[in-house]
Amino acid sequence: MSKTLVPFQPLNVAVLTVSDTRDESTDTSGKALVDRLVDAGHHLIDKTIVKDDVYQLRAIVSKWIADENIDVVISTGGTGFTARDNTPEALSVLFDKQVEGFGEIFRHVSLGEIGTSTIQSRAFAGMANHTVIFCVPGSTNACKTAWDKIIKEQIDASHRPCNFVPHLNLAAKCESRG
Repeated sequence: MSKTLVPFQPLNVAVLTVSDTRDESTDTSGKALVDRLVDAGHHLIDKTIVKDDVYQLRAIVSKWIADENIDVVISTGGTGFTARDNTPEALSVLFDKQVEGFGEIFRHVSLGEIGTSTIQSRAFAGMANHTVIFCVPGSTNACKTAWDKIIKEQIDASHRPCNFVPHLNLAAKCESRG
């Protein structure tokens, strides 16, 4: 049985930094994600920094989920256990389906990097309106780990045996991508 090779397909990605203290000049986590996704050949459609407020988070991500031009959302920050860490509570209710394996694999990979402190990560992911949403911790190293070891392959159509690209609403955009 022969396997059909699927070429890389650039996706449209939005990046959200959740922080009460960072701005564009100090957002090293968001910058690491942007640099990596652009280097991989994807398109940055939007990048925003928002305070860790449940309703502001939901408003921004809801807008991106409804935007047919956005295939992937990656958020960084707000996944810990402090009183201000609200990303899981804010965003998981927007999901049509949870991607349980993302948090599990992230913590497994992180175990080798930061030891048992990885249990304090509430990294998670889901699908909503044919958009895949990855939520990772706010540290720059955590963002690099998530991208390099999980996200990059999972949003690459050529990654085998499977990836998230077939689940995204790309059919309506094929002609306009030329």
